[in-house]
Amino acid sequence: MFRQATRLVAMLPRIILSGRIRTFSSDLPAAEMADRNFVEAWKKVVPNLEPPKTPLSFMKPRPPPPSSIPPKLTVNFVLPCASELSAKEVDMLIIPATAGQMGVLPGHLSTIAELRPGVLSVHEGNEVRKYFISSGFAFIHANSVADVVTVEAVPLDRIDGSLVQKGLAEFSQKLSLASTDMEKAEAQIGVDVHSALNAALSG
Repeated sequence: MFRQATRLVAMLPRIILSGRIRTFSSDLPAAEMADRNFVEAWKKVVPNLEPPKTPLSFMKPRPPPPSSIPPKLTVNFVLPCASELSAKEVDMLIIPATAGQMGVLPGHLSTIAELRPGVLSVHEGNEVRKYFISSGFAFIHANSVADVVTVEAVPLDRIDGSLVQKGLAEFSQKLSLASTDMEKAEAQIGVDVHSALNAALSG
């Protein structure tokens, strides 16, 4: 039995390469996907055991993009311990991506963006809500849905500017006195975050 399983594992690369390549298209049917080539090969080698489920078995097709661009962008903004916005319809989202500030409107192309410390702006009519975020990722989908996942987020109006200045001075001093790579890295992170906070408050 062990030899048969070993043979099957050795066959997997050939099975995957010879099978039909699955693409992440939006026109896939809304049904459970199974790697038929894998299942058929498994049954030939180990007919008495049920085949294990592959990752494709748990994947659902992407929702189809709308035929026309919707008037609003749907935003999900989540933290590890809370959901700040859930299916909130807004006009625009501005995120602090590592490549620079990125504006997201309805109909935006599918994008994955890494986030840096900075200001996340949620625009809804004349109202603009601003959050300072530490890091995370933004997933922009073709159906005008944006999922923003951050480690920490604080409304900008709740940040005390005097504490930011104090923290920036403390971490700058720690960076100048750091002797090990670990101390330098920790101090540099503190300087970067507090510098971004200071720029957010002054901008």
